[in-house]
Amino acid sequence: MDSFVRLVRATSMLCGILAVAALLAAVVVVCQMVVMRYFLGASTVWQTEFVTFAIVAATFIGAPYVLLHKGHVNVDLVPFYIPHRARLVLALFASGVSLVFCLVLAWYSWVYFHEAWTGGWTTETVWALPLWIPLLPLPIGMALLALQYVADILCLATGRDAPFGMRAEEAE
Repeated sequence: MDSFVRLVRATSMLCGILAVAALLAAVVVVCQMVVMRYFLGASTVWQTEFVTFAIVAATFIGAPYVLLHKGHVNVDLVPFYIPHRARLVLALFASGVSLVFCLVLAWYSWVYFHEAWTGGWTTETVWALPLWIPLLPLPIGMALLALQYVADILCLATGRDAPFGMRAEEAE
């Protein structure tokens, strides 16, 4: 189990690096687009679409990294005032529901990706990017986020991690 958790955490760290790379690429392309439009008077063909898809990819691919560092938005008012055992049950329940949501979204986004792949779908712009390319980060990101939830659930269930990051003595 330790090797599984280490592998998932390393993968989530890699996802964070890839998300940063996608955001940096989007920033560079925006700068290039500004130069092309306003200084050279040239039109842009692919830049706006690329930036949109890069930001979406960064969002979905970066989600496991955010979960690894407990960066998703949550309200910890209730867990702060309940006993440690109830906090553990609540954390396991919340993680379990989130895991199911990620698995369902990963499955249906995979189906959508596959339809775009086999159907030869493209964007309706001059660039005509094959749609499977910008759709791929959704099933990958959700599957990797689901793996991070599995690792978190295992760590919670075995006492390796504290629920909501709070040890029993911190809130009682």
